[in-house]
Amino acid sequence: MTGRSVIVGAGIAGAMTALALQEDCVLVCAGALGSLSSSRLAQGGVAAAIGPGDDAAQHLNDTLAAGDGLCDAAAAGAILSQAPAAVARLESLGVRFDRGPDGAHALGLEAAHGQNRILHVAGDGTGADIMRALTQALRRAAHVTIIEHAELVRLHVREGRIAGVLLRRPSGPLTLATGRLVLATGGVGGLFPATTNPLGNTGRGLALAARAGALIRDAEFVQFHPTALDCTLDPLPLVSEAVRGEGAVLIDDAGMRFMSGIAGRELAPRDVVARAIQRRIAAGARVFLDARPALGRHFATRFPGIDALCRAQGIDPAQEPIPVRPAAHYHMGGIAVDAEGRSSLPGLWAVGEVAATGLHGANRLASNSLLEGAVCGPRVAASLERAAREAPPAPAHTELPPPDPALPQVRAILGRALMLEREGGALAGAVLHLRRLAPRSDAAAAALMIAAGALARRESRGAHCRTDYPATLPAASTLSTYAQAMGSAEADPLALSA
Repeated sequence: MTGRSVIVGAGIAGAMTALALQEDCVLVCAGALGSLSSSRLAQGGVAAAIGPGDDAAQHLNDTLAAGDGLCDAAAAGAILSQAPAAVARLESLGVRFDRGPDGAHALGLEAAHGQNRILHVAGDGTGADIMRALTQALRRAAHVTIIEHAELVRLHVREGRIAGVLLRRPSGPLTLATGRLVLATGGVGGLFPATTNPLGNTGRGLALAARAGALIRDAEFVQFHPTALDCTLDPLPLVSEAVRGEGAVLIDDAGMRFMSGIAGRELAPRDVVARAIQRRIAAGARVFLDARPALGRHFATRFPGIDALCRAQGIDPAQEPIPVRPAAHYHMGGIAVDAEGRSSLPGLWAVGEVAATGLHGANRLASNSLLEGAVCGPRVAASLERAAREAPPAPAHTELPPPDPALPQVRAILGRALMLEREGGALAGAVLHLRRLAPRSDAAAAALMIAAGALARRESRGAHCRTDYPATLPAASTLSTYAQAMGSAEADPLALSA
């Protein structure tokens, strides 16, 4: 396998990259293929301007508005213009998007979209069906070697470029030598005390890329989904925004519809809705999503997956409101990449949530993330095929580091300082604490990139809200390095490799 492209992560972004390649490659999965990605859990759909009266320009305008000044308009426009082709490609691989009686795609509405443009599968089963189809396609793909139950623990760098990766498997360490590495490792939700993501999404790819010298863009922007099911499960089940798109309303335990005086009401941008909910909770109230007037007995037909999740917690959405709370959901920042997915570190590409393409800005527009993975995976594949194929020397160091000891501490730190509303003193304390943990903890290193970015951004914008800096400054994205976040120009020893 030496010298082949190696793709780490098998959600929609990694899977689409592997399937689009026309040459042999290696796909690395943390668990069984298709089992552990955020893509599988996605209840929302794929945003695509394919309906009557809609077009890519309108989709772009909605994306830029949600992104609050930090989207790269050219990059976003290029991705969104490929939405129809991406939908067709997914359908050719076996994805079964919902259609109406006339055979046309059934298009739903989600927050901050000006048009009905969200494609779903079985109402709330979009991610599960996409991953079913992609997993089957990968199993059939003779050019893809799949390595399951393998944890990425180290990037090997030689003379300033990628030389390979070190994996931890139940059978022992495995080193793959490659000069073409794609990180599709997902987001950072597992760093937070409440999340809708798989708990393994702790920013490992972000941390390792940063340690190795890759530039990180806008790491401070973390989106909290407004309506996770308020229960004792970890991670929290998601109650899709599509339920609000069907007319469900937010109420508190006194029955007051507290979003009625806010522009956009329940379909305002996610950061607005999430902070409104959190403030009600902070004031001592419980918050509920009431779908009874809009859906009533039809709830289970329209959202069978959410209905089952609620009933497992003793809630009947047709007869009672659903208790909800915000939870960490999506990372808009990530490894800075160009239009081909190339990072600043030669030999390293990134795709999906771990990458910052310029599409999402300060606040992701609903259902743009599955679309991004479907569009950008094939782009990365084309870039890999154009890249030099020389095999690097085999990396020398194969000793596995110990398991990360600091994740519980990291979750507590971020729960105090990096939630929906942030303040400079708490952020400064978080940075100091995380700097002590980061040399021995990838979770802490990823969290440090977020905290240092949040401390440095002295404004409020999109998903980043500073109570001590409520104003918005002229728009500017940031590029940061691990050494900067550590407060030192010295290289971290874990960035060293062969």
